[in-house]
Amino acid sequence: MSESRHVDVQYLTRVEGHGNIVVNVKEGKLEECRLDVIESPRFFEGMLRGRSIFEAQHITSRICGICACGHTLASVQAGEDALGLAYTQQTKKLRELLLHMEILDSHILHIYLLVAPDLLGVKSFVPLIGTHEFVVRRALRMKMTCNDVCELLVGRHVHPISCIIGGFTKIPNAEEIKDMLGALYVMREDMEATVALAKTLKFPAFERETEYVALVSDTGEYPLLEGDIGSTDGVRLKKHQYKKLSNEFIVEHSSAKHAKCSRESYMVGALARFNLNAEKLHPAAKKAAGELGMAPKIFNPFLNTAAQVVECVHCLEEAIKILEDLKQNGTDQSEEIVVGLNERKTIPVRAGVGVGAVEVPRGTLIHCYETDADGKIVNADCVIPTSQNVNNIEHDMRKLVPEILDKTDEEITLMMEMLVRAYDPCISCSAHFLDVKFVDR
Repeated sequence: MSESRHVDVQYLTRVEGHGNIVVNVKEGKLEECRLDVIESPRFFEGMLRGRSIFEAQHITSRICGICACGHTLASVQAGEDALGLAYTQQTKKLRELLLHMEILDSHILHIYLLVAPDLLGVKSFVPLIGTHEFVVRRALRMKMTCNDVCELLVGRHVHPISCIIGGFTKIPNAEEIKDMLGALYVMREDMEATVALAKTLKFPAFERETEYVALVSDTGEYPLLEGDIGSTDGVRLKKHQYKKLSNEFIVEHSSAKHAKCSRESYMVGALARFNLNAEKLHPAAKKAAGELGMAPKIFNPFLNTAAQVVECVHCLEEAIKILEDLKQNGTDQSEEIVVGLNERKTIPVRAGVGVGAVEVPRGTLIHCYETDADGKIVNADCVIPTSQNVNNIEHDMRKLVPEILDKTDEEITLMMEMLVRAYDPCISCSAHFLDVKFVDR
């Protein structure tokens, strides 16, 4: 253990955004181990101040092109909470459908194009086109289906249009429901192949016991759109109490805030949801989990990808279930919200504070807005899943490094990269802090 090692990864690849990994080991002692988030701050919370609460979802969807629908859903939920609005069961079903498609699309991207190359020993998905063309085509085909469904549902997947406070500006008709349902029926074969592929992948053996945080609910539903905030340490809070859980703080080496709950760090995302709510998964997803040898509690962060596979099955089957119900019972087109110059006069505004909390691909996303009597946003707070995870990633790194010092520099570097990638970080989303220091001259 007297060996000195140094890892300096500039611009980690196959993640969203820019991040660096720095590890220094001197004479067997770990002196430095961190994930540097080096993205410029985004200032979306500042952009919201002074804007109408009805504009918020269109602004915040621009936080991310991967989980734009998730930000939209958290935003409209926070807006409705601030205004005291309730939404209908049909709106809930359509929002759940949208969230299932978002999670499914993002997980497929991560599983096939970002993580699989590591496990198959190649630098990116590009070499797989030559050796596993049918696998790459399957991934792209599945993603295209998700995008097509989102387009029918909300106009487009990236920065959706029709999902707004109060419901939807367009309700899918019978023909569109039939088209969406048919496309998802076809995807079932590709999903079976995805589970079969996951069974052949060998994930690194590593464990660190930590706290897992996700939405929880007393209903029988796997909570994605609604619920309290809970953890594997027994924490349970209403969404308005989120600051007692996230406990955000800043560090010098990162433009992303860090977070901790009852322990020094915690994890959000597919693995956290699995550890907290596995018994509520769709039966087909439970079957997939069994085939992958997964049962709560799992403390290996590399298996976050395997948990994503399980959630893919769940989201597909639940989306089909929603569409089958809508096909059988029809949709109430009278709930369609007509957008015009004066449409917001029909919705009374008030001063208040609203919180939205939804599960997006990378974990629990929280939006909080304070509005004035005119419905203008006075203050805003967005708690991003990756911001919650970066602290836990660094604690994982500090445990992992001493366990792999017998490996080569290249192998250590790859393992550190794989660990960060396992969390599926969305680094651009997480960077929204700027430390301004004023110096007298």
